[in-house]
Amino acid sequence: MKRAMIRIILLCMLAATLTGCAGGNSDSSTTAPKPVTITIWHDKEDAVADVLQKALDALAPDIAVKLEKKAGLTEALKMVGNDKNAAPDMYWFAHDKLGVYAEMGILAPIGDFIADEELADYIPMTLRAGMYKGTRYQMPLYFETLLFLYNRKYMKDADVPATTEALYGYMKRKTHGGHYGFVEQHSTAYYSAGWLHAFGTEVLNAQGQPHLDDENVINALTYHLKFVELMPDETEYATVNTLFREGMAHATLAGPWLVPTLREAGIDVGVAPMPVVDETGLPLAPYSGVQGLHVLKVHAREKKDAIMKVLTALLEPQIGTDLALVSACAPANGKCYGDERITSDAAGMEMRRTAETAVPMPNLPEMDVMWTVLGNLLTDVNMRGQDVAEAAAQAQRQAAQLIEAMR
Repeated sequence: MKRAMIRIILLCMLAATLTGCAGGNSDSSTTAPKPVTITIWHDKEDAVADVLQKALDALAPDIAVKLEKKAGLTEALKMVGNDKNAAPDMYWFAHDKLGVYAEMGILAPIGDFIADEELADYIPMTLRAGMYKGTRYQMPLYFETLLFLYNRKYMKDADVPATTEALYGYMKRKTHGGHYGFVEQHSTAYYSAGWLHAFGTEVLNAQGQPHLDDENVINALTYHLKFVELMPDETEYATVNTLFREGMAHATLAGPWLVPTLREAGIDVGVAPMPVVDETGLPLAPYSGVQGLHVLKVHAREKKDAIMKVLTALLEPQIGTDLALVSACAPANGKCYGDERITSDAAGMEMRRTAETAVPMPNLPEMDVMWTVLGNLLTDVNMRGQDVAEAAAQAQRQAAQLIEAMR
């Protein structure tokens, strides 16, 4: 009998112990899981980054987004590659380098996280910019293009030239006494590419082959020369902007980032459509840079759900609008153009119109070579007086050699 009672007591004690353990497990199961951390490298101004950070903070506590400013971002990404311990989850940058990273095999397609249908309202040019060899690698946020800016003190709205010949006529009338009717960085590749595009040509084809000796390139450079002759010899960024800011140049091609500075300087600045080239019927078509998010492959699988939620959150038009306003650029999401803050911004709306003809900066790896070669070609023609056809043939040979050396 005693033994039976002892067994009962022992069983009760064991049951109590097990119940206590079960209770302990129950308490630990209510502990909140650790948030998934998403690290995004960028090189943006603090005011711009703050907008994105505040918007993505709404994903807490499940997802903690950390924006990390990185000096030398493009080279840093090449260095970390697919290193799981060093690479970020995503990076925020312009689209023009994604071809390099895609060839390195370090990018994950955006289509793994966001369906194409979700981007149906986005401006087509911004979506084209993020494609490489048929795959989308960028979620666009905003973009910029060059603008035709004019000083209303000298160039009245009624005098704004609709064509390049009208612009040339204005330049001939107004370029005297230290004043210039129109100035631009005529020997810088980014600023002069719009003249080439207006003649229906580009510096690289889709296969990454240069064609600087193309007949239309030669025609564009030859036609452009007469405008260059009515501009100052020195046309670097600082010189051109100073001339316009000080009222010595009546019109210029410049980025939207210059507009706030001009207004602060008291310039009554106007924004107009790009002039149409009379010979071709096409407007000057500048390059466009599209800023957006790219996903690195190294963490894409294990953090797929969190990355998808980050990108999905950025589909919200309010975020695109806020980013565009603080960056002085234009939203990629077409829904943002229903916001009065966007529609009342002349520079932003002109960029939206220019987006119909603007050319996304090539994202081919070969373009790294072409920036220098095209710049040298422009200098040879515009500043050294070299024969256009000869200079173009020389540049074509140089580009072909350099690109071959890359492969």
